[in-house]
Amino acid sequence: MSNVPEGLRYTKDHEWAKLEGKRARIGITDFAQDQLTDVVYVELPPIGKTVKQGEPIGTVESVKAVSEIFSPITGKVVEVNKALTEKPELVNKDPYGEGWMVVVETAEPAQATALMDAAAYRRHIGD
Repeated sequence: MSNVPEGLRYTKDHEWAKLEGKRARIGITDFAQDQLTDVVYVELPPIGKTVKQGEPIGTVESVKAVSEIFSPITGKVVEVNKALTEKPELVNKDPYGEGWMVVVETAEPAQATALMDAAAYRRHIGD
């Protein structure tokens, strides 16, 4: 069974978003990191990049596959998790904590609230 914390919003593509005012901290879910297995490389967008909801914002590479990360919301990247450059395995160890990927500032916080809650995401992944 995957770890699906309450209080976050989820996409069908297995990203999570934690709303922090007009900002959203974004990462991939426990389910996603488990499917990928050992993450060996994470490519993130530069600070200042404008991202659109549903469009790729980076990639996660594991020993098994390369997967795109899709932005759950539209906005501007204001922070990236530089620790993942040196320690991509943080995505596996702590996907909702130290393994976060980017912070996006959005003009449309309602986009995030329209995403799945924990119960809906659990149903989506069959937990």
